[in-house]
Amino acid sequence: MTAPIIAVLAFDGISPFHLSVPCLVFGADRTRLGLPRFDFRVCGAEAGMIETDAGLSILVPHGLSALDDADIVIIPSWKDLEAPLARPIKEALCRAHRRGALIVGLCLGTFAIAAAGLLSGRKATTHWAYTDQLQALHPDISVDADVLYVDDGDIVTSAGVAAGLDCCLHIVRARYGAEAALRLARHVVLSPHRQGGQAQFIERPVARSANADRFTQALDAVRATLGETHSLDSVAELAGLTRRTFTRRFQKSIGTSFGDWLTSQRIELAQRLLEATEKSMDVVAFEAGFGSATSLRQHFAARLRTSPAQYRREFSRRADQGTRVAHVLSS
Repeated sequence: MTAPIIAVLAFDGISPFHLSVPCLVFGADRTRLGLPRFDFRVCGAEAGMIETDAGLSILVPHGLSALDDADIVIIPSWKDLEAPLARPIKEALCRAHRRGALIVGLCLGTFAIAAAGLLSGRKATTHWAYTDQLQALHPDISVDADVLYVDDGDIVTSAGVAAGLDCCLHIVRARYGAEAALRLARHVVLSPHRQGGQAQFIERPVARSANADRFTQALDAVRATLGETHSLDSVAELAGLTRRTFTRRFQKSIGTSFGDWLTSQRIELAQRLLEATEKSMDVVAFEAGFGSATSLRQHFAARLRTSPAQYRREFSRRADQGTRVAHVLSS
């Protein structure tokens, strides 16, 4: 089986941290986690030495031709946000997009994709401090400043810094399954609270207090019992808060409603059950808290744009392969 090709675009003045994000997720050997061995390529406008903004020099082994057969093209950041995109880079990005490659802009990398004309009429995001600038430069883009990332099908964009990791993890989840993404999240110590779909919201820290501790414990209790009924009032009472105070605190700390969060948690559990078990749809629906297979199908269609059966056919095979690989490597 041909290794998926990941091409990451580097440039003079790039932040080593931003460049390290896709390197961490796709550049290391993750076969023990059930992921394929990627053909990972760092490329530039030309192959050769570049300087980072931290004073480090990096040897870039590939030129723009590395994009020509890439399955995923990642722009991990950008500089000179208002300058026209160099013609060779613009043409290489447009060729890759036309060919069907997934184009990913992490943080300010969204500006490069926008300058290539690939975001016209689309929804996108970038670092919150630059969303106004992105909107002013490209008024035909629907800029969402409140999300960690936006998945628009063949183009994915993310907010700043750590959100790039969330975005890459989302790509892993979408292409290789929830179980592989969960293993990867645990391996690189990413918070599972930040996992979600296209409308994942930024989390904000909650002040440390007795109530905040009970709030956190209440959410942990819900995650541990997703198959049970959880009303807003019952969870608020478990947290020691009034319904109104709980709702306000939940919105502030998680960034979405309790109902949406609960549905996302249940969908993620259902994904893992479909990948790793042979339980019937009715049992998966019951254990994940959806009550019926019909409800499970409706939520999968709305959130994942697929059916539970199709998801199982696609990802249970990959989960089995990952388990076999892990067993062989550990034996």
